[in-house]
Parts: sequence; C-alpha cells; structure tokens
Amino acid sequence: MSHPTLFTPLQLGSLDLPNRVIMAPLTRARTPDSVPGELQHAYYAQRAGAGLIISEATNISPTARGYVYTPGIWTDEQQAGWQQVVEAVHAKGGRIALQLWHVGRVSHELVQPDGQPPVAPSALKGEGAQCFVEFADGSAGQHPTSTPRALETEEIPGIVDDYRQAALRARSAGFDMVEVHAANAYLLNQFLATGSNQRADRYGGSLENRARFPLEVVDAVIEVFGADRVGIRLTPFIEIFGLTDDEPEAMALYLAEQLDQRGLAYIHLNEPNWAGGEITFPDGFREKMRKRFSGSLIYCGHYDGERARQRLEEGTADAIAFGRPFIANPDLPERFRLGAALNEPDHATFYGGDEHGYTDYAFLDNGHDRIA
Repeated sequence: MSHPTLFTPLQLGSLDLPNRVIMAPLTRARTPDSVPGELQHAYYAQRAGAGLIISEATNISPTARGYVYTPGIWTDEQQAGWQQVVEAVHAKGGRIALQLWHVGRVSHELVQPDGQPPVAPSALKGEGAQCFVEFADGSAGQHPTSTPRALETEEIPGIVDDYRQAALRARSAGFDMVEVHAANAYLLNQFLATGSNQRADRYGGSLENRARFPLEVVDAVIEVFGADRVGIRLTPFIEIFGLTDDEPEAMALYLAEQLDQRGLAYIHLNEPNWAGGEITFPDGFREKMRKRFSGSLIYCGHYDGERARQRLEEGTADAIAFGRPFIANPDLPERFRLGAALNEPDHATFYGGDEHGYTDYAFLDNGHDRIA
C-alpha cells in the first residue's frame, strides 16, 4: 500500500493542490494602515510554491482588532490591497486562502473604535493575555488586555454578517478559499470554551449552544464561497490568553460531525505544541477526528519534514501546515523535496519592521526577490 507524501497532489475541497506543504497563517504586523501593500505582494508571491498559502489573520471589522499593524478586509482599500496580493500569488502559480479573524476579548480600548471595550461571549478578562497597541507617543508594544463586555444576544447576527461581508470581499478580491479562524483563544474559540463562555442564552451552556455562533459563521461564509472552498482552524486542548475548557475533545468531535454534514473542505488543527514543547493531542484523538470528518485534515504544530511524513503515512492527516519554517524559507517545499538545509528564522524580526526578516531570506540559489 502506497502512502501520500508531502509532494502527492491533494484535492482540498474543489481546489487542486500540487503538494501538501501548507503555509500556515502568520501574523507579521507589517501593515501600519491595515492595507496590504507592495511588501505583502512580495512576501506572499515568494512563497507561492506552497500547496496552499493561508494568509495572516485578517480582521473582519474595526471592532475585530486586537493588534495594530495587522490587515483588514472591511474597506474598499483593504480589498484592493489584498487583490494585488492574490494576483501576485496567482502570477507565480500559487493558491491562497484568506483567514477571517475576530479577536474578541484579546484586545484593548486603545485598539477599539472610540475607545470602547472589546466584546466577548462573557465579561471575563483573559488572565495574562496581552494584545499589541500603539501608544500616545507613536510607539507600539504589548499591553494587557481589557475586561470585555458581553455581547447581547441581538448583536450576534451582526457579527455573523461581518463575517459574511468579509467573505464577499475575499471572493471579489479573487481568493481561492477562506478559512474561518476559530482557534487560539480568539472570539469564536471563546464561545466554544467553557471557561470563557458563561452565557445563559442560546449561545451558552450546552456544548451545542456554545458551538451555535461559530457554526452560524461557517454557514454564512459557505453561502458566499460554497462549502468546498471553506476551511476552519481549531485549537482543541490549547490554553493560551487565559482560555480554559473542560470539554475540548467533545467539542472538537461535535464540530467535526457538524462540519462534515456541511461538506466543509478542511479542518485545520493547530496542535498544543505549536510554539514548541512536548504537549500534544491525547492518544486516539486524530483517529477519532478522521472517523467523524470526511474532508481533509490539516495539522500544524512544530513539524519538520520527517514528522510531517510520519503523520501522512499513518493516515490521520492529509496535509501539514508549517509556520516558522516558511518565514525563513520562502522555497520551503523545494528544500523539503531536495532534503536541503533550512534557513533559521530571526525571531527578533517576526513582528513589525520592514523587509528585513520578511522578504530578504535566501532561496536555495542565494537569491532573494525572485518575483520578476
């Protein structure tokens, strides 16, 4: 019996990928005005050899923000900027998905319109959570998050519509797919988790109620793109930004069943060890996900080429997403193919700045900007 490799083509929903090396979403904080520009055109086009690029998390509205210098998709100017990114990637033969983002309580009044508090399922601050703000003197840096206000029940359809409008703009900009960001302790994840959702309406309490809002978002995005061009990112078992959850596995399996009924293209699971360390999914979890979801399963979390190969061979994953290796290696799939050494990423340049540590990493032939 033959097993897929990182270089076996994959049909992801209705999109054909030439390989299974996925570029994970990577916040790089290099859009001071929230509009992608020439620097982003270059950065993404350099990495067009990925089977699929998943864009950095992109705010769906002004109130969705928790980090300055991150891009949005709620204005004509932002849409035009992203369209040029998509065109640059397509010109290099690549495929790209837009990740739709609302941070929820991982924010502060300094980032919110008119200094309003951020919103969340419940008025509970994420203990130890920090966002990224611009201060009065023009400098920027991390800052503890604010205590959010709880969304009123009648407000939730408006946020669902924000996702719908963002998906419409993504479609108009030419994106091949969209990914709903329901991971990493942001708004949709806050609704899913028991520790952050203490609502008493139809969006809180039972597992099914906590999943209601995220699934309404998925349904709205499906209306725009079709289920075969929509994915979702989840992070069961992860505890960051003060998020805790008593039912992570039960929720993940329930969502897998619900998303399978909708015919979603893929589920993208960010593992608990995404930033390093030994914590991983419980034994048997990946097999349970495979039984419940017939679409593609993508895993991400501190993978190298060998661990990725093993995951594909065991049959629990259809593709592997890479984050930090793609920062430093724009030609990562080719390096994997040849067994070549990888550039080491410069952690000091991960967030903010200019082309240094962004578009100036060497290709195998020691070239840098190979867009022309």
